[in-house]
Amino acid sequence: MKILALYLDTFRIALQSIFAHKLRAFLTLIGIIIGVASVVLVGASINGFNTYVTDILSKLLGVNHFMVARIAAVGNLSDEEWEKMDKRNKKLKWVDYEWLAENCDTCQTVGVQINNQIDIKFNGKDLLGVRISGVTANMADIEDKVFTDGRFVIPSEVEHAAMVCVIGADVKEKFFPGIDAVDKTLKIRELPLRVVGVERKRGSMFGQSFDNIVYLPLTTYGRIFGRQQSLTLHGKTLDKEDFPIAIEEARVALRNKHKLKGNEEDDFGLVNVDQLNNQVDQFTGAIAGVAVPITFISLLVGGIVVMNIMLVSVTERTFEIGLRKAVGATRNQILLQFIIESSLLSAIGGVLGLLTASGLSWVISNATPIPMTITPVYVLLSVAVSGVIGMVAGIYPAYKAAKLDPIIALTKN
Repeated sequence: MKILALYLDTFRIALQSIFAHKLRAFLTLIGIIIGVASVVLVGASINGFNTYVTDILSKLLGVNHFMVARIAAVGNLSDEEWEKMDKRNKKLKWVDYEWLAENCDTCQTVGVQINNQIDIKFNGKDLLGVRISGVTANMADIEDKVFTDGRFVIPSEVEHAAMVCVIGADVKEKFFPGIDAVDKTLKIRELPLRVVGVERKRGSMFGQSFDNIVYLPLTTYGRIFGRQQSLTLHGKTLDKEDFPIAIEEARVALRNKHKLKGNEEDDFGLVNVDQLNNQVDQFTGAIAGVAVPITFISLLVGGIVVMNIMLVSVTERTFEIGLRKAVGATRNQILLQFIIESSLLSAIGGVLGLLTASGLSWVISNATPIPMTITPVYVLLSVAVSGVIGMVAGIYPAYKAAKLDPIIALTKN
């Protein structure tokens, strides 16, 4: 009980000292507040960016989804790697799709997509860089597409090369603003196509819109743009547990189709959504590894300010220290008093910094598409570090106060 009473008394004295000099305490805390807010905001930004990109990828590609293309890889390819793939890898054809659909037993479904990019001029309006995507009917299920109006292309339209299309939100807003686009006509390469559906807005990333797109039945695409392009094959599994098995089945099936021997490299590129998500995690992890330590510098600066103010406080309170020693306070009690005071000062700064970061995170989340996610890890880390910095910053001033001679201290009033 005596020990508890000692700590409570010391804590009370520390609070009294802080509130006795409110302005000075606040100015001292600014460094800690900025430091903690910086650490929490950087952590929230990194987590939010990770969530944002992963969400965009899931909207763009769906889940449990892999792609096989003539040239595909996660991350950047060097010029040498690209040239090697360009020489080695074959075009993927319709027979490859049929073979994969037949031999990937774990795949829930296998589809095809092929892309081109053109400028569309229609009814006196121009839309530049529109992605034209020839697809099989099951690509809506593979990429988990959602539609605000109408539907996706159906198997019979793919089979008969029907002159229909599904448009993205940007195309709808450009050519059919304020009206229902379904059953309207859109011309591509002067050929009339009946709009059968409008895809829900998917947003953009790094300035690249995912809604500036028109989907055509694969056979219709071939009639308009030719059939010489390499296909991109897409596979999807129902369960996440089956996904690795399906990817391996797809690889083995295509290697068998292309008559590759055991030591020969794949002559196709295979990418899955999980690899892209892992790439995002590595990227944001690298940013965190650089940015977070830099933000801790501001906390260190705040600690130095706390140390300076505590040294000033020791000088101002020399008589008080001498008086406490004269009435029986030990060196350890004086030492404890100033360490608690500096730690408390920094902890208050940590809490205020956390509140500041929360407010700024709310503003950024509402002003940008990136969801600012404050995780408990960064909260505990920033507050704990600020408290430790305050404790460390208070050791030297506390030691200086504890070793004061009470007789000399009492004469300095």
